[in-house]
Amino acid sequence: QVQLVESGGGLVQAGGSLRLSCAASGRTFSSYIMGWFRQAPGKEREFVSSISWSGDRTYYTDSVKGRFIISRENAKKMVYLRMNSLKPEDTGVYYCAAGEGWSEYEYWGQGTQVTVSS
Repeated sequence: QVQLVESGGGLVQAGGSLRLSCAASGRTFSSYIMGWFRQAPGKEREFVSSISWSGDRTYYTDSVKGRFIISRENAKKMVYLRMNSLKPEDTGVYYCAAGEGWSEYEYWGQGTQVTVSS
């Protein structure tokens, strides 16, 4: 089983920045697609970003393009999401996820809260 633990969330003012981190267990971490999702209270969980095994392919939902950057360091079993120019609508619980293929996420972290105030 893959274990994922997110960190780095917090309270920031609109226009500020945060970097989320996801620490993963497992010898085969580098073979997994990694993704970030978020969920606001009363809302469905939505896709934010994803990154391929090698890091050479990344995807972002339209609302965060140009503001968020996903990256990974396989040797450290870490995935990051740098969030810039944050907006109140970015508020939610952010989850790290892992899967063996695109849109095949099987493992999830516990989430970290991000709150952006206006």
